[in-house]
Amino acid sequence: MSKMKPTPAKPVKYFIGALFSDKNLLEEALRRAENIFSTADLLSADFPFNLTDYYTSEMGSPIFRRFVSFSKLFSPDFLASAKIHTNSIEDDLRVASLRKVNLDVGYIDYDKVVLASAKYGIHKIYLGQGIYADLTLHYVKGHYQPYDWAFQDFKSPDYHSFFLKMREIYKQQIKQVLLIR
Repeated sequence: MSKMKPTPAKPVKYFIGALFSDKNLLEEALRRAENIFSTADLLSADFPFNLTDYYTSEMGSPIFRRFVSFSKLFSPDFLASAKIHTNSIEDDLRVASLRKVNLDVGYIDYDKVVLASAKYGIHKIYLGQGIYADLTLHYVKGHYQPYDWAFQDFKSPDYHSFFLKMREIYKQQIKQVLLIR
């Protein structure tokens, strides 16, 4: 009987889903994020973030969500460090100790969208450094399906169209990576 040998994970495509109430601070946050992740290769429109008022007392209103993906592929095990980096950017850009930008970092591969979280949840997997992996969406027959526990806004078809575009870019990139190996 042969043993299964561990194999390295394929690289994944990182993105940030930024919540923001100050566009100038968002632009600064994304500039700093590019220094960590690489240049942006896909930007979404600004979506109104109005399904909850959870962040209003800290961020003010109106609040918007913008997605950005990055051109360089990374290992999925970078996720905990990525969240530490984005939390640091948020902290650096606080105004009177309040966040005006919230950077939700995650990645996609062929089959799923995974977010990083600093909060425990029954469905989340601990990665280290106080960070968890939050499986959010999965790809099925040409579209994304949210898991029951996904944030309400991630259930929006508007978001899914961004992830479908991002997935197409990823598919081209991963083909190149696998050819080089």
